[in-house]
Amino acid sequence: MISKEKIKQNFNKNGGIMKTSELNETGLNYRQIQRLIDQQVIEKFRHGYYILANTFPKEEVIITRMFPEAIIYLESALLYYNYSNRIPNFWQIAVDRHSNPKKYNIPNLNIKPYFIKEKFRKIGVKNITIDNVKVPIYDRNKTICDILRYEKKIDNEVFTNAIKNYIKDDKKNIRYLMEYGDKLNVSNKIQKYIGVWL
Repeated sequence: MISKEKIKQNFNKNGGIMKTSELNETGLNYRQIQRLIDQQVIEKFRHGYYILANTFPKEEVIITRMFPEAIIYLESALLYYNYSNRIPNFWQIAVDRHSNPKKYNIPNLNIKPYFIKEKFRKIGVKNITIDNVKVPIYDRNKTICDILRYEKKIDNEVFTNAIKNYIKDDKKNIRYLMEYGDKLNVSNKIQKYIGVWL
């Protein structure tokens, strides 16, 4: 069996969480995996997924490793860009509108999926690297368009701060903002809330 140190290295390469199939690829069979659990080297996180014992990977990494199609969305994205300092009660993610809602019910992980049409879900996606894992998130311009779309469902203070912080952000890209706004039918809101500052 491969050394415990090598096992830990493999977990670290994968953000601290690995699938059964990935453990198999490293040369570990079912019995060896069970032995590592008994020895408290690893522990079962959920069916088919394992983490190192006495550790808990970053939640956005767990989400990406379990749901590669999920994209960090709305207030969860605002937090990443420092457009909001309020931590959402749930990880908000955009997922395929045809996916099964039940699969996102994970103990100890509050996830709120938004089931989005594919033509909208693919707009403005980028990857950020967290603990060696590429995590999909909407870029700052698409995130602001999403906030404008959900204006009535978002706390007024969160909404206002997001717009103010976007306007001050040197990394904003107005061309992309307008392009996304046109596709998402929020061009009028862009002019209303942001246009006067441009």
